[in-house]
Amino acid sequence: MSEQMENEVVAEEQVATEKPKSKFNAFLDRKFKLGEKGSNVKTEIIAGLTTFMAMVYILMVNAGMFADPFGDGTPILGVSYGAMYIVTALSAIIGTVLIGLLSGLPLAQAPGMGLNAFFVYTMCVGFGFSYANALVFILIDGLVFIGLTVTGLREKIFKAIPEDVKKAIPAGIGLFIAFLGVQNAKLVIPSTSTGVTMGSMNLLGGHDWATLVPLFVVVLGVIAIATMSKKKVSGAILWGILGSAVLYYAMLGLGAAFGDESSKAVFAGISMSNPIDAFKDFGTQTIGKVFTDGFNFTPYIEAHGVANFVLIMITSALAFCLVDMFDTLGTLYGACKSGNLLDEKGDVPNLNKAMMADAVATTAGAILGTSTVTTFVESSAGTAAGGKTALTSYVVAILFALAMFLSPIAQLIPSCATATALIYVGVLMMNNVRDIEWSDPAIALPAFLTIAMMPFTYNISLVSASACFPTY
Repeated sequence: MSEQMENEVVAEEQVATEKPKSKFNAFLDRKFKLGEKGSNVKTEIIAGLTTFMAMVYILMVNAGMFADPFGDGTPILGVSYGAMYIVTALSAIIGTVLIGLLSGLPLAQAPGMGLNAFFVYTMCVGFGFSYANALVFILIDGLVFIGLTVTGLREKIFKAIPEDVKKAIPAGIGLFIAFLGVQNAKLVIPSTSTGVTMGSMNLLGGHDWATLVPLFVVVLGVIAIATMSKKKVSGAILWGILGSAVLYYAMLGLGAAFGDESSKAVFAGISMSNPIDAFKDFGTQTIGKVFTDGFNFTPYIEAHGVANFVLIMITSALAFCLVDMFDTLGTLYGACKSGNLLDEKGDVPNLNKAMMADAVATTAGAILGTSTVTTFVESSAGTAAGGKTALTSYVVAILFALAMFLSPIAQLIPSCATATALIYVGVLMMNNVRDIEWSDPAIALPAFLTIAMMPFTYNISLVSASACFPTY
């Protein structure tokens, strides 16, 4: 038998032994052109699961930041953990479905880290706007970006910003987020002499065991996340949060076993709520508040004056827009690059459609009751795992929908555990500083001020806005 005939026989045998696709898989293959793009249903599902595992921590971190900004049980914004958990999940579902539907890219969206901190700590805690007032800024951000995206101006504005300023802003936000994390874990505490100081980890210093445990947990948790990230473990931040929570309760359990009253008090205060209660809180506390209460700025104007209100209104709206713009475009490029999805010119395919999904999702997020919704950098985990189509996005959205009913369990996660995520996300956001030309004073000065003044002043808006008008 000739070699050609032998090859034909082998090929026929392979076809005969291949497992036929189910009708559903065949439908998905045709719908998303999986074969044409070098993917398959199994790969897309795995990619979606990978992305979800990498970013699901946002459900706990965002809910905790809004409901308990300083980790002391004080609901400063007047919204519950359960309500914000549902809002976060719903906004992630809407944003992720939109980016898959409009752009066909295997990416996912949710309320962005940094932007949520800006909302809570600068707009509400710092400036004194109510939760509903601050949502107006998010609504403006979304509507402005819809207009800029339709006209194509959004991309042009982004390209007009000096490169080194673009690199400095995420780093400054990263330091700000990390600073919040160490404060929430009480690793850094207020000081009358120096402003802030290290929390004491002295076992013999007379501190309650329940006070010391969070400090040990956050240190070990951050190290664990870094170790897993180094080992390329999928969902390292999520596993770090969950592991830190387990360690927290294990250490408190040990303390309770030895008769420590502070540990017993922690367990005595634990209660499990009905997941339906979270949906009820969502209906009464968050959705639509931007319209019912948001446009009433009278209390703020009476307390601070019209001139102050106008200045803060302009600079804060500008800051929200700029940070959102940098975040979205940078993340889209990075995620697509990691999955070799860039087109022949090295550009993000369907860029305008992807940005439109971001703008519409942000607008929807404002109506639901959360800060800016943006494409998550963790999407790169899914593209690196082989995701190439919108099917990956839809898998992520389905998983977020299932997670909505787990709010009572998520609420048991202590603030020291979610602080590990804040600190490590801060580490990740420092990445761009290596590309800043520090040897040039004309570049180094605005870049340094942009980075340093955010955590130093507890303010993102004025620094972000002024950094976009450099003097060099």
